[in-house]
Amino acid sequence: MCGICGVLNFGSVESDDNSCHTVEKMMRVLAARGPDAKGLFMQGDAAFGHRRLKIFDLSEKSHQPLVDNALGLAVVYNGALYNYRELRSELRDMGYTFFSDGDTEVLLKAYHAWGKNALARLNGMFAFAIRHRDSGKVVIGRDRLGIKPLYYSRRPNRISFASTLPALLVQDDVDREIDPVALHYYMTFHSVVPAPHTLLKGIRKLPPATLMTIAPDGDVTFEPYWRLRFGPRPEERDYRFRDWGSLLRQELENAVQRRLTADVSVGVLLSGGLDSSLVVGLLANAGQSDLNTFSIGFESVGDERGDEFRYSDLIARHYGTVHHKIEVDAGRVLPALERCVTAMSEPMVSHDCIGFYLLSEAVSKHVKVVQSGQGADEIFAGYHWYPAMMECDANAGDPLSQYERVFFDGSHRDYLDAVDTRFHGKNHSQAFVRRHFADSGADSAIDKALRLDTTVMLVEDPVKRVDNMTMAWGLEARVPFLDHEVVELAARIPAEHKIADGGKGILKAMGREIIPSEVIDRPKGYFPVPALKYFRGEYLDFVREILSTPTVKNKSLFNPLYVDRVLADPDAHITPLRGARLWQMALLGYWLTLHNV
Repeated sequence: MCGICGVLNFGSVESDDNSCHTVEKMMRVLAARGPDAKGLFMQGDAAFGHRRLKIFDLSEKSHQPLVDNALGLAVVYNGALYNYRELRSELRDMGYTFFSDGDTEVLLKAYHAWGKNALARLNGMFAFAIRHRDSGKVVIGRDRLGIKPLYYSRRPNRISFASTLPALLVQDDVDREIDPVALHYYMTFHSVVPAPHTLLKGIRKLPPATLMTIAPDGDVTFEPYWRLRFGPRPEERDYRFRDWGSLLRQELENAVQRRLTADVSVGVLLSGGLDSSLVVGLLANAGQSDLNTFSIGFESVGDERGDEFRYSDLIARHYGTVHHKIEVDAGRVLPALERCVTAMSEPMVSHDCIGFYLLSEAVSKHVKVVQSGQGADEIFAGYHWYPAMMECDANAGDPLSQYERVFFDGSHRDYLDAVDTRFHGKNHSQAFVRRHFADSGADSAIDKALRLDTTVMLVEDPVKRVDNMTMAWGLEARVPFLDHEVVELAARIPAEHKIADGGKGILKAMGREIIPSEVIDRPKGYFPVPALKYFRGEYLDFVREILSTPTVKNKSLFNPLYVDRVLADPDAHITPLRGARLWQMALLGYWLTLHNV
């Protein structure tokens, strides 16, 4: 796990020294992602930079940027290939030799051997850039589920890229104007800003499962290499609930085992919910002992609890893990918010962010790699809006209208009321969902919603949140539920098996064979931080100060009358998905301020 960056010039518009200086500045921003080593490579009109977190091959042999002069290729890479040893064996049989024991060299030689078809062979999470020495062509790729981030900026005669958006802001000529399409997404589509958009006009992000090819003259092409399709295979059409459960258990066992691949110890983030508890249970059943597990809890506000220690303690005792319980008093949250928001590549409103940030700080003192239960709700229909989408099919309803009703933070009219008039325009969020729902490969309303949530919402909210907050502390997070083979299986399982038993029915049934039922039959939870939902005292003063500072006011993002209404009664402006409209606005202003936008 690392941080990567680079500058590509076309037409020699920038000197070699300037390119190297720019990359060095980007590397400083990325330092937390790779605290163990750094490297810079200059070739032709390209400069690559790398910050390394040592997980595979702890020697200097896997130092990056990694250059293979015999093949004429150079690479910077962020991620983990769990099947790299199998691929290395296959490549050796083809005649390739290796000078390192890590996955980076395997990636480079797999690309040389199979070209873009190598991507179909990779099991893992990754973002990479590979340069061809002789032609100057550069290919940039991102994993199927977008677990690893990749941002880029295009200007006349230059393209730059990096693992985080703030790293690109070291360049003065990046367009920092607010993208009105992205602002609409942020304010209406549950703060989800789908790729390629970001909130800044001058910075884009590579969509998941996409290969970006940059020709020597700067011409850019994009090619998707994977699509998620719903519905059983022909040989699976007669499968029953039990058959699917058996397949699922086998795939999940494989997924958690793959994610133990490392040259350092691997722990688990244990929230006490079904998903993370299953990860612990599957690892314990596979013979893992002395497993380090980590949980976090916050102070309650009113009737809303701030921890789920009752359940995480139960799992830790049941499996005899080496359990670390992190209790955070309210006094630690506010001082940590500035560092937490600075670590965000994009504004992320979920209360989980500060939880993951503080948890990652504590966890990084014990291990460098953890497994997490993220993703199960999206691929196994764990959220409350999926039954409504199922009913839409039964009642011949309109999937788009139903999804808007159950997922959007507000209507287009609400958006127009909230923002400055210069951002008024089309209903971009509705148009995006309409296009996505019209695409082939998901026929029913619930499958359309599940595909959208798995390939877009999941990428731009929970997955990004976990990456940003863990990597802020040089901690690698692995997500077995997002093993692409697990995701493909989940898409083939009939929706009625997933929404059964209040959601995630097929997963719960499998879980009953592995973990204590108290964890399965409990109310759904998450990392709750009540203080960022129900604003009181110093928290209310904090967001009021943000929204009233000249820096934020001068940006003229929001309608002042609307801001005053929300500030006067924050509890009356909780979104349908339990978010605080006040925090949504304040966070955007705060993030822009901290990144000098």
